[in-house]
Amino acid sequence: MPDYRRLWHPGGTYFFTVNLLCRHDNDLLVRHIDVLRQAVRDVRQRHPFHIHGWVVLPDHLHCVIELPAGDSDFATRWFLIKAGFSRMMPRGEGRSASRRRRGERGIWQRRYWEHLIRDEADYRAHLDYAHINPVKHGLVSRVADWPYSTFHHWVERGVYPVDWGGGLEGRVDGED
Repeated sequence: MPDYRRLWHPGGTYFFTVNLLCRHDNDLLVRHIDVLRQAVRDVRQRHPFHIHGWVVLPDHLHCVIELPAGDSDFATRWFLIKAGFSRMMPRGEGRSASRRRRGERGIWQRRYWEHLIRDEADYRAHLDYAHINPVKHGLVSRVADWPYSTFHHWVERGVYPVDWGGGLEGRVDGED
């Protein structure tokens, strides 16, 4: 088994990427956005965290969240969000023998990408990355056109201009 190293920093701000198990032609997250929002609300009531940025795409999501002072347990939060969403989904997805043995649904990838935000530049870069993702994936031509994003909140606060990230013109090939 691989040795996954996680940085557990109490009160830390983290960037996450969380993927559906089957990503090809799967729009489950946006089709059931209200279910996902409810799962997140339910977890935040019992295990608070502050959302700085959140973007939901059809088959994955990106977010920047901050844990309360003295708390580094993002793993429980993700377990509960994924489990809560899964419980509210109708059964019927294909499951591997391993998932059946463990009693797991076949909705989410088991792991997720996590990155501890180190400074203001890192914070801004990850918030920008999350918000530009719908354009990067060709879902919209302007960031402002994607409805499942905290980008609109940041525009209202004057952090981003409404026309920020209008497209990928001018980006260097291979830039991610």
